[in-house]
Amino acid sequence: MYGLSVRWSLADAPSGTLERLSEYVEAESHAKFSGLPGLRFKTWRARAGEWFEGTYVFVSDEARAQFQADFETRAADAPATAMTGAAPRIEPFEVVAVASGPDGFRSAARFEG
Repeated sequence: MYGLSVRWSLADAPSGTLERLSEYVEAESHAKFSGLPGLRFKTWRARAGEWFEGTYVFVSDEARAQFQADFETRAADAPATAMTGAAPRIEPFEVVAVASGPDGFRSAARFEG
């Protein structure tokens, strides 16, 4: 499987940035990515005061490369870039395996942190 990490630093972000990012994910971003062709899943991850990240897994290298190329052209104008004041670090990676436990995935846009 074909992964992509897009990570913004929160180290120098204004106070409350993670909360604003979480609200943005809930209000807009979750729905946008739920219907993205070629995407297996996206996970939004964060470490308060450290980083905020979108982790993507695509169905093919081509789907990942297409998304990455498109995103790189607009990363400077991305909502997370505006909120954090930092450009993202973008890294493709390979997913070796995914295990789904008996409780499965919880598909929600609500941040609980």
